[in-house]
Amino acid sequence: MSYKKIETFDARATEQLKTNYRGIIESIGEDPEREGLLKTPERMAKAMQFLTQGYQMDAKEILNSAKFEEAYKEMVLVKNIELYSMCEHHLLPFFGKAHIAYIPNGYITGLSKLARVVDSFARRLQVQERLTHQILDAIQDTLQPLGVGVVIEAQHLCMMMRGVQKQNSATTTSAFSGQFMKNETRSEFLRLIAADLS
Repeated sequence: MSYKKIETFDARATEQLKTNYRGIIESIGEDPEREGLLKTPERMAKAMQFLTQGYQMDAKEILNSAKFEEAYKEMVLVKNIELYSMCEHHLLPFFGKAHIAYIPNGYITGLSKLARVVDSFARRLQVQERLTHQILDAIQDTLQPLGVGVVIEAQHLCMMMRGVQKQNSATTTSAFSGQFMKNETRSEFLRLIAADLS
């Protein structure tokens, strides 16, 4: 299983999605034969495959592809990792940023791999709460660090465009393991990312 982003699309899935999206267009009262909508089912089919490519990515493989022995045992922090995901309840996007820290215990990973781990879980049908823990668990299980901290702040179009229609709302979730369960370590992490939280 590859961790690289998809560059080609599955032909069978594309055709099935095209048929389904054409039906959706008809169901809302539009004409899929209208000039502006002729290619929309195919575009939507490819867009959905791109937006859910995380199902084809393996977070542990990503981390193991750049796993190095290192004696460093202080906090490693990567802030402001952009994320884009799809709410599984309404199939509307949510987007924001993730902050990830870990304390190595003999192994480190390439910094870009932490961003790829975020993508591997964000590019699926998701809820923010589960996404936060999936990122933490993948890092904890693969690198076996002394602890991991993950904070995600995101805005959800299912709250902004429909329902309560609150455009300025943001949701923050967090998950901690190991040394980050201790108040001192957790407080240091939160202090380092405080300026980046809205």
